Amino acid sequence: MTVSRWERVGTYVVLLLFAGYALYPVLWILLTAVRSDVPGQGGWHPENFLTAWTQGKFGSYLGTSLIVAVAVVALSALLSVLAGYAFGTMRFRGSGLLFYLLLLGVTIPSQAVVVPLYFDLRDVGLLDTYAALVLPQVAQSVAFGVFWMRAYFRSSSTSVVEAARLDGAGHWQILWRVLLPMGRPAVLTLVVLVFMWTWNEFLIALVMVTDEGLRTAPLGLRFFQGRATTSVPLLAAGSVLVALPVVVLYLFLQRHFIRGMLDGAVKG
Repeated sequence: MTVSRWERVGTYVVLLLFAGYALYPVLWILLTAVRSDVPGQGGWHPENFLTAWTQGKFGSYLGTSLIVAVAVVALSALLSVLAGYAFGTMRFRGSGLLFYLLLLGVTIPSQAVVVPLYFDLRDVGLLDTYAALVLPQVAQSVAFGVFWMRAYFRSSSTSVVEAARLDGAGHWQILWRVLLPMGRPAVLTLVVLVFMWTWNEFLIALVMVTDEGLRTAPLGLRFFQGRATTSVPLLAAGSVLVALPVVVLYLFLQRHFIRGMLDGAVKG
């Protein structure tokens, strides 16, 4: 199919408009983070990041977020791979019903369950603990993770699996030595998505935690806003500090992430 010159120009114009629309808030936050707090005073002020780091106690908040995110990603990825392999390659009674029950976790928002979840965790004495931050987010992430990994295992090459079985490989060997190495983009895409959702989670941390030592980075930014309401550059610098780990992780894994998303779109 041939594309005319005007169609190509129109495509570039539309893409540039969307790119500008997406990048404008990011550039505005970055430029605001390095400007002076005094109106009318020019110059660059990168020291705003150090001020926001010390005044906002972002070192502690980022450490808590990192512990929670790593725990959620590790547990969610392990459970999703195991359950996705079972649903994608095995045939057993009730598998369809169990799978659709798991999918309910994708459709139910956290706002609908946060209140009963609070009383359940209070009754078992888990409020103000890392478990109160990790377990609810693992449950939410596994619902999507099982759906994601099941799609990968169902679309994996049957000839490779049959060849492994003829060589005497069992389910564990087929999973860990054959299918999982081939599915690295799917697993890394799941890791990036779960890490991003966990890092940005605000409501669960707000309800389940009152101890300042267990505040996550988004929650810490909210309380920092209360202490530095009049300083827009410091708030912008704090926002950049909170968002930076997700951006760094995406830059490291972007090639696998894009490949995994494209494979999922084509196979889905």
